[in-house]
Amino acid sequence: MNQSDLKQNVTLKPSPRLAILIIVLSLLILPGPFHPFPSILTGIFGLFLLLQTFILRVELTPEALVVWQLNRELRRFPFGDWLAWRIFLPWLPGILYFREKASPHLLPILFEPESLKNQLRLRVGSLEKPKVKPIQDS
Repeated sequence: MNQSDLKQNVTLKPSPRLAILIIVLSLLILPGPFHPFPSILTGIFGLFLLLQTFILRVELTPEALVVWQLNRELRRFPFGDWLAWRIFLPWLPGILYFREKASPHLLPILFEPESLKNQLRLRVGSLEKPKVKPIQDS
């Protein structure tokens, strides 16, 4: 990626991995001692995330991260207000954490996590918080 990529809007492709993982988890806990209630609640949450995967879009513009719902702008997060960001549990597909001047945000990653990470590094890479490394005694 180069500097000209910064001037273009990028819409991330949806990825149902998180929703499907939660739905599978709901099936796995079905034989548990309190069945079927935890399984039903977890399954409903997974279905909700699956629906959100297909109706929400995330667009990165030169100035902001924009969340769209059915072609209507739902929320805009200007990069100028960001203080830090990090992707937690990227192998699951994870959760995007970012802190603005006003408040912190946690968003489930319902889109391609690698594209998100690449675009954020390109646009606000200096604000990425690395993983905490353990302190080593000398």
